[in-house]
Amino acid sequence: MTGPDEGEAPGAVGGPAATPEPPYWAVVFTSVRAGDDPAYDAAARRMEALAREQPGFLGVESARGVDGLGITVSYWDSPEAIAAWRAHAEHAAVRARGAAEWYAAYRIRVCRVERVAAGGFGP
Repeated sequence: MTGPDEGEAPGAVGGPAATPEPPYWAVVFTSVRAGDDPAYDAAARRMEALAREQPGFLGVESARGVDGLGITVSYWDSPEAIAAWRAHAEHAAVRARGAAEWYAAYRIRVCRVERVAAGGFGP
C-alpha cells in the first residue's frame, strides 16, 4: 500500500476483508495515479505486507479502475493503531514518495464503522 497515508495494492483484491463485528475503524484512501512507475507496484506490495504486521490491522480492500482512480480501504481496531501506522518510518517515506511522484491527486478519510450489511460475501 503506497498512498500518502494509506495507499493501495495494484489491481483489485478478490472479495472483502474479513473484519470483526463493529465497531472498528476504516481509512479510505482515494487516489488518481500520475503515471506508470514499476517501482510503485513493488512499494505497494511492501506496504501491504508491512501493514499486515502492524498491531491493530484488520484487513484491506483495494481496487483501481482503468481510468487510474483507485480506492483502498484499510481496517483497524482503533485510532491509536491508525496513528501508529501513519508514524511508521518506512510507511512515512513511501507516503512522501507517493505524494511527490505517484499520485496526481489523493484524499484520505478516517471513519468509524458502526454497522455492516452483507450479501453473498458472508460476514
